[in-house]
Amino acid sequence: MKMAANFVKFEAPKDVVNRVLEAVTIAKTTGKIRKGVNETTKAIERGIAKLVVMAEDVTPEEVLMHIPVLCEEKQVPYAYVSQKIELGKASGIDVPTSSIAVVEEGDSKKLIAEITEKIKALKK
Repeated sequence: MKMAANFVKFEAPKDVVNRVLEAVTIAKTTGKIRKGVNETTKAIERGIAKLVVMAEDVTPEEVLMHIPVLCEEKQVPYAYVSQKIELGKASGIDVPTSSIAVVEEGDSKKLIAEITEKIKALKK
């Protein structure tokens, strides 16, 4: 079994990961997302992030280590997907991305609420 990166605070089951990617794709087309670590960080700090998603295969890990801490502080739900390339595709870009923040849910509002509940249960 591979060792999870230091910034990964909990393991999400595959069905949750798939729902997260689905939510990102829906939010991309009907709402608004911010892509990349800097944009994600700004969205969390400004209190506009509704859901933050990070890729587990980011190196160096330090790039993302502040994000879960920031999310906890600001009470923003966050989730993980295994690969940057998956996250990039779900975000509608052809390049890998380390993290995204959903700032306007659009039609993914219900799905994000559902994911948030599942994540709360996983963190206990």
